[in-house]
Amino acid sequence: MKYPIGIQSFDQIIEDGYVYVDKTALVYSLVKEGKIYFLSRPRRFGKSLLVSTLKNYFLGRKELFKGLAIDELEKDWLVYPVFHIDFNGRNFLKGETLENVLQGYVSRWEEEFGLENGGLDVGDRFIQLLEKAHEWTGHRVVVLIDEYDKPILDVLDTNIEVTVDGNRMLLEEWNRGVLKGFYSVFKAADEHLQFVFLTGVTKFSQVSVFSGFNQPKDISMDGRYEALCGITQDELDYYFASPMTEMAEVYHYDAEGMRQLLKRQYDGYHFGPRLVDVYNPFSLLNALDAMMIQDYWFRSGTPSYLIRLLNHTRENLNELTGRYYETPEFVDYKADVEKPLPMIYQSGYLTIKGYNMRRNTFLLDFPNNEVKNGFLTMVASDYLKPRTSINNWVQDTVDTLQDGDTEKFRRLLTSFLSSIPYTMRRKENEREKERYFHYTFYLLMRLVSVYTVYTEKQQSEGRVDCIIETDHYIYIFEFKLDGTADEALRQIEEKGYALPYLEDERRLYRIGVSFSSETGTVSDWKVVE
Repeated sequence: MKYPIGIQSFDQIIEDGYVYVDKTALVYSLVKEGKIYFLSRPRRFGKSLLVSTLKNYFLGRKELFKGLAIDELEKDWLVYPVFHIDFNGRNFLKGETLENVLQGYVSRWEEEFGLENGGLDVGDRFIQLLEKAHEWTGHRVVVLIDEYDKPILDVLDTNIEVTVDGNRMLLEEWNRGVLKGFYSVFKAADEHLQFVFLTGVTKFSQVSVFSGFNQPKDISMDGRYEALCGITQDELDYYFASPMTEMAEVYHYDAEGMRQLLKRQYDGYHFGPRLVDVYNPFSLLNALDAMMIQDYWFRSGTPSYLIRLLNHTRENLNELTGRYYETPEFVDYKADVEKPLPMIYQSGYLTIKGYNMRRNTFLLDFPNNEVKNGFLTMVASDYLKPRTSINNWVQDTVDTLQDGDTEKFRRLLTSFLSSIPYTMRRKENEREKERYFHYTFYLLMRLVSVYTVYTEKQQSEGRVDCIIETDHYIYIFEFKLDGTADEALRQIEEKGYALPYLEDERRLYRIGVSFSSETGTVSDWKVVE
C-alpha cells in the first residue's frame, strides 16, 4: 500500500496509485449546498488535499474521480475558471512578502488571460480578472485560498514593525490590512463567483479580515462536515484493515488490541456536536507506513506563534482543560495573550470531548496521548527547565506507580524537583509560591496519565489535590506548602476523600506531602495504607 505522506495533490494521489480515503460525497454536498465557505482545521490535517480535490472537481477532471462516490452523484462535470492561492511554504516575516505573493499570483493570471494591470492596485486587478474570466468562459469563477491566515500567524505577537508612508506600524496589523483589502474583492465581484472556499488554522482574525465582504459560511463545527478532513474509525477499518493486521503482528497484539492502541494514540478529535471520532491523518499514515507508534504530528513542529502565546500564559493550562465552554469562548473571539484558548483549540492541541445539549456548551481536553504527552512535555520543559530529562522521569514514574512503590516515587519526585533551577521557582508572595507547586505537580501528573489521573478533583466535602488510579493501586495525594505531612493526611481523613473507594478492591494509599518553598522540593512525606 502506498501512503500519500506529504502529498497534497489529489491528481498525483490518484494517478500514482496512492491510497485515497474517499471524501467526495462530502465534497459534492459542499459544492451543491452553498457558495462561500470557511473551514478551520489543525495543521497537517488534510486541508490542502481537500482544496486540491475541489480544484480538480471544478476543472471538470472527471477521469480522476472514476470509482469514487462523486462519480455517480455528478452528471454535468462543467469546467470552471479556478483561481487557487496557497500561502503554505511562505515566510511572512518581512514587510513586502505578502504583497509580493499576491502580486505574483495576479500577474501570472493576467498573463494567462492577456490582461494589462492598468496601474490598479492588486485588489482591483483581481476584480477585473474575475469579471473577465466569467465573461470569456461563460462560467462563474471559483476561488480557493489555502491557509488564509498564515500571513498573520507568522508575525503574531512578534512585535516586528514596518514603515509605511513614513509611519511605523506592527507587521501583524499591516498584513491584516492587506488581506482585508484583498478579500474585500469578493463582495464587489459577487455576481462573478460560483464558489469560494478558504481554509486556515484559526478563525480569530475573521472579524477584521473578512469585514469587507459577506461573511463566509463557517463549517468548522458543522456536524455534516466533521469528517471532511481526517480519518474516521469506519474509514480506518475499511481502508487500512490489512496494514493494521500486519502492525498487530509486529507489536504482538491481537487485532482489537492494535486498534485500541492506535485509537488512544491518534484518535479523539471531534469537530462538532455529533462527536464523530476523527484520527490525525498525518500521524496515522506515518505509523501504518513505518509499523511504529511515534509522535509524528507533534514532532513535525510546534507553531512558533503558539510558543510565543504560551509564554504569556504560564500556570494557566490546568484551568483551561477539562472544562465546558460556550462556543464563542474557544472559536469566535480573537486569541491573544489574555485569552489563549481559541488558539490552543484551533491549533489542534485541545479538542471537543463532550457536548451538553441543554446548555449548548462543549467540554475541551487533549484529543489523544500523542498530543497530551507532547504538549505537556513542551510546556513543562519550558516552564520548569529541569536538568533531568522529563521523558525519562515519566517512564520511571509510570513503572513505579504500577509497582505500588511509594518510597521510590518519593525519591523520584524529590530528585526531579531538586533539578529545577532556583530562578524558575522564585515567587514574590505566598499565593504565587503555592500556585507554582500546584501547577508543577499538575504538569508532572498529567504526563504520567497513562493511568487515570485526577488533579484538583471535586468531591462532596472538598477538592482533592490529586488521585491516581492504576490497575492495582489507588493513590490519594494532599499537598501542603511549608506545612507538614500530618496536616495533609488529616485533611484527607476529615474531608473523606477516600470514601468513594471503600468498596474498591485495589490497594489504596493516602499520601501527605509537604513542599518547602525554601528548597523547592519535598520536605515531609507520609504514607498510610
